[in-house]
Amino acid sequence: MSDDTAAALSLLNAAAVRTRAKRMLTLGLDDKLPNFRIDLARLDHAADLVAATTRKNYPTLDVPFHSRWRHFVIGGANRAGTLADFALLPDRNGHARAAFDLAIISVLLDAGAGPQWHYRDAATGQSIGRSEGLALASLDMFARGTFSSDPNKNPLRADAVALARVDTATLAKGFQIAPGNTLVGLEGRTELLRVLGRLAAARPEIFGREDDPRPGGFFDHLAAKAENGGISAPLILSEMLQQFGPIWPSRLSLGGVPLGDCWRHPVMATDDATSELVPLHKLSQWLAYSLIEPLQQAGLTVTDIDGLTGLAEYRNGGLFIDTGVLVPRDPADAARAHEVGTPLVVEWRALTVALLDRLALAVRARLNRSAAELPLAKILQGGTWAAGRELAFARRADGTPPFKVISDGTVF
Repeated sequence: MSDDTAAALSLLNAAAVRTRAKRMLTLGLDDKLPNFRIDLARLDHAADLVAATTRKNYPTLDVPFHSRWRHFVIGGANRAGTLADFALLPDRNGHARAAFDLAIISVLLDAGAGPQWHYRDAATGQSIGRSEGLALASLDMFARGTFSSDPNKNPLRADAVALARVDTATLAKGFQIAPGNTLVGLEGRTELLRVLGRLAAARPEIFGREDDPRPGGFFDHLAAKAENGGISAPLILSEMLQQFGPIWPSRLSLGGVPLGDCWRHPVMATDDATSELVPLHKLSQWLAYSLIEPLQQAGLTVTDIDGLTGLAEYRNGGLFIDTGVLVPRDPADAARAHEVGTPLVVEWRALTVALLDRLALAVRARLNRSAAELPLAKILQGGTWAAGRELAFARRADGTPPFKVISDGTVF
């Protein structure tokens, strides 16, 4: 292994995300960042808001993990849990593979939808936007066998053959895209699924038998990594980052290793090949959180869930801007559109990760709960994401984040 390859692999884990995010925060507290000032005195206000939101949403403080599975609950009904054909799967490992298929596909389709798009739910007649709408649309497509090469006999799966041939017309129909109901990043989402299909076919040792490669085969790969029936959440993420790395659009790479959701920022200089690189891995961590429950349901114990970080996305990040913890140096930036790889966006996202750790301590103190009782995954759910959304709608009629980020549908 070359030095550059080793350096690249050192960035493909949650610890690297947390370490570099904390360094960004340290620089910010020393007033050495080009785009933001940090007002830690406002963190108390943010913690009060998140604690109140958590109590409102979960009065008993019995908060579930933040994951894609929460978005499949519509009007109190768990749509994923009531899919009839799930009960017909042969065993709990077969159920886990199908759950992995659904979670992986749904998360990869989950980057921001934009304010215009909505999905009409046939069961209730509701028009649902953003993450919940994307979740329901992906679930409905999954239930119809859109991602299966045998949709009539075996619909509840996503396999390499069907994914490799998915096209924008199929997804446009599934997402109900029409004039006036446009979805940001449709082409990027489509290509992500096609590349995933090709990757699964090329790596049967990771994604299942040669005659049946599928994303759900990753369950067996992880299960084989378990020791004494347990697997750590950071290991789930690092395996995912290494095995799924080739699906991401061509961005930064090092030593031939694609770095995924990793970007440059000039203040993050080091004396090695990782100089200026800031790993964030938002969608991958969102997926890692979403794979915990299927693993648990299959009988495995998932440990060190707090080893994952908070998610560097616009609801969590917007919370800190809208509460005044993060103060843009140039107020005019709010009116501009920003590419996802610009220093401003990278800085904002990294600071979000580091501030979520500090916020978690303050929220636990207000709710009188320990880290074991209220891990970060529950604070995100309770929590920061919901409070960030409520603030966004209170401050901006369409609920958009404080910055407009130009996304291709594969970041956030």
